[in-house]
Amino acid sequence: MALAAEPEPAWEQPGPETLAFRQLRDLLEVQEALIGRLRQRIAIQEENVVSKEDYKAVVKKLEEKEEKHAKTKILLTKESERLQFALGEVEVLSKQLEREKQAFENALSSMKSKVLKESTKKDKLISKCSVIESHIQKQEDILKDKENEIKELQHFISKQKQTLKNQVSDLKIQKQQECYIAQVLKKKHKKGLK
Repeated sequence: MALAAEPEPAWEQPGPETLAFRQLRDLLEVQEALIGRLRQRIAIQEENVVSKEDYKAVVKKLEEKEEKHAKTKILLTKESERLQFALGEVEVLSKQLEREKQAFENALSSMKSKVLKESTKKDKLISKCSVIESHIQKQEDILKDKENEIKELQHFISKQKQTLKNQVSDLKIQKQQECYIAQVLKKKHKKGLK
């Protein structure tokens, strides 16, 4: 006599509760994997983000350099004006000195001829010539002083120009750094939106 197949115990048969449990377990595994990937993305973004404080510090430093650059430029303009004024004075003095030298040479020539003719007036003419020579010497001394002043101003302006060039170079480097930071932030922002 054949034995009838024994039915599976009720606890081994998949019921609706078991199916629901399996589905919940599968859903939980999917969610955990998704959370893991999100955590990795957040960690990567945190490594690549520039802090707001660092950005503000860079901007403040740039503003300070731009302000210093503007002040140096104003100072350079003032010194250039002083130099132009001094050059104008030297030009006027040079022309005046040239006229006086010409006048002196003419007067001296005339006086020498008169000395030959009028020996009695010789002492007076020589005295007058001495006064004129003294005056010319004073004018030449003034001219030398002005030339020295111009050299000092030119040296100062040369230094200021070099300082200005250095500051412009620093500003260019600073702006390149800011552009690079902006590009990095933009790329990160785009990645964050994806």
